[in-house]
Amino acid sequence: MVPDIQALLKLLQLASPTLPVGAYSYSEGLETLVHQGLTDSEAIVQWLELELAGGLIRAEGVVVRQVHIAAQTGDWLAIAYYNQWLSAWRDSEETRQQSWAMGRALVRLMHDLESEVASQLEALESPCNFAVGFAGLAACWNIPTQTTVLAYLHGWATNLITAAVKLVPLGQTQGQQMLLHLYPTLEVVAENCATIGLEDVVLSNWGAALATMQHEAMYSRLFRS
Repeated sequence: MVPDIQALLKLLQLASPTLPVGAYSYSEGLETLVHQGLTDSEAIVQWLELELAGGLIRAEGVVVRQVHIAAQTGDWLAIAYYNQWLSAWRDSEETRQQSWAMGRALVRLMHDLESEVASQLEALESPCNFAVGFAGLAACWNIPTQTTVLAYLHGWATNLITAAVKLVPLGQTQGQQMLLHLYPTLEVVAENCATIGLEDVVLSNWGAALATMQHEAMYSRLFRS
């Protein structure tokens, strides 16, 4: 549970779609799938559920938890390792550049919000992934670990449903219904992220990987991934 009103307000700020990190520019392969005929809202929700169960977002959730715990004790060597691990697990150039670009934007923002955390993240040996910056700032703001993981997963789902609403297109009400349908899965995956370490992460996301790779060669695109 969020312990106080200030932590809740900061959580809402961090998880807000208005956070200026450019998340709205990315569809993570969804644009490719819609172009290939994935236009049914139920099928899109099913795809998102499969990604949450075995895709890269599940690995990001585990990293968010580990980084949040390490940040509370100031273990920046561990955070550097988690950051490199997540970069290495990216399976396409677009998803790697997405994570790094959003991470850079968040670190720039943090210079005006929490400059000490921003300086530590800039000192990492490779570009900061967005999940790492998100977890680091949440720890600084005393947002509970499990709440941080759930908020990160929710932000991912919100962004992709928003992309689906634009791409298909779908109605705004239909998009909200899709998000509500995902809530039980988001809760289960967040709980699962609390029970495993990096060595236990197994991905089954070849469909999403192919979609993001094919997106790089699409002639006309609305999104950057």
